[in-house]
Amino acid sequence: MNIIISNSSGKPIYEQITFQLKQLILTGELKPHDMLPSMRLLAKELRISVITTKRAYEDLEKDGFIYTVVGKGSFVADTNQDILREEHLRQVEDYLELAVEQARQAGISKGEVLEILEMLFEEV
Repeated sequence: MNIIISNSSGKPIYEQITFQLKQLILTGELKPHDMLPSMRLLAKELRISVITTKRAYEDLEKDGFIYTVVGKGSFVADTNQDILREEHLRQVEDYLELAVEQARQAGISKGEVLEILEMLFEEV
């Protein structure tokens, strides 16, 4: 598992960890019941505070991506299709929000954006 922390990112470190672990789960690189590194080990590997990894793991557990067994560690949760779909929808919304903002700044109309979107869907 390769997690990269960027000090120049505008996002807090725990959010970077949470996002990257979610991506590994969503892409299937981490499978249900795979064990995650302990919070202390991950903190040591990334050279960050254990509090930061704890926050990331808590957020992942709250969102249903991992579960923790006291004394054993944290594991990837069974894939709940509703949770996965919701996460994918959220990511698409984030990307589209950025695209709309770019279009507005460039003076591109809604019709032109929809036309581009239609063309992109046809290419797939």
